[in-house]
Amino acid sequence: MNIENTESQMRKGLLELCILGIIQKEKEAYPSDILEQLKQAKLVVLEGTLYPLLTRLKNAEVLTYRWEESTSGPPRKYYSLTAHGQRLYEQLKNSWDELSQSVNHLTNTK
Repeated sequence: MNIENTESQMRKGLLELCILGIIQKEKEAYPSDILEQLKQAKLVVLEGTLYPLLTRLKNAEVLTYRWEESTSGPPRKYYSLTAHGQRLYEQLKNSWDELSQSVNHLTNTK
């Protein structure tokens, strides 16, 4: 069994929740800030993974964005949760909390 593949699949499964959590906490987020927070949490994600996911979430009306002019380059796109996105985040967070408790219960040895 390949442990790296299993770990990668677990991270991918939680990536959407983590991204929504960052945006929910910050109220809005610029993609490079999302990548930095993921990196700080030791969830290294490439831009090539993040941007398609943000686009998919935007198309699903989970996220919206606004453009802001930048003094150091092209305008920047800042993402925020829609009302639907907020509800989805709360549902995913509740699911994760329940799953995490179950896994901890089954794997902790006392």
